[in-house]
Amino acid sequence: MTNKEKKQFDEKIKSALDTMYVIGGKWKLPIILSIFSGNKRFNDITNSIPKITNRVLSKELKHLEENLLIKRTIVENYPVRIEYAVTDYAFTIVREVVKPMENWGKKHRDKIKNNPEVTV
Repeated sequence: MTNKEKKQFDEKIKSALDTMYVIGGKWKLPIILSIFSGNKRFNDITNSIPKITNRVLSKELKHLEENLLIKRTIVENYPVRIEYAVTDYAFTIVREVVKPMENWGKKHRDKIKNNPEVTV
């Protein structure tokens, strides 16, 4: 492998790892998709995702906000409330990453289900 090929390979790995860092883990995609589907408030998001704890949700929301995938808005009514919304940038994740993952996952599930050598 030449130095140029090694640099290109390393860049591909770094880019994939960056993506996994931003949306990887058990909760980030479900949170994005929950907000995407209309759950704007903390409790709505919690209720839409089984088994997520408030502590984990809070941590993941901060991470998603830092990575510009969601926007946190304080609504100055009484009582004050906080709402979350996906950003335009998050739509690129759904379109360019999640949709292909979903398509691949369906094909993979069918392949495994229909393979007589695999016992599930």
